[in-house]
Amino acid sequence: MRTVTKRDLNQHTAVVLAQVTETADVVVTERGTPRWRVSAVQGVSSALARLEREGLYEPAAEAPTPWPSHPGGPAYTSAEADALLAEQRGAH
Repeated sequence: MRTVTKRDLNQHTAVVLAQVTETADVVVTERGTPRWRVSAVQGVSSALARLEREGLYEPAAEAPTPWPSHPGGPAYTSAEADALLAEQRGAH
């Protein structure tokens, strides 16, 4: 993001506006403090499009990540699972 002073914008408006693109904004400062942002108009822009342009949002992939063929974690036999459940329930 390019930064220019208020005076530069006043003196060289056409040059500064030529630096504004769909992906690059220009910040105008006054006495060293950022005060305004000049950005290109892109028709009807949604909030998500603006966030994506600013690099703050990344849309989801078109194809979801496949499930793993062998999920991690221990594998229990039926008898081991029954023993764990009995232990959880306690001796009632």
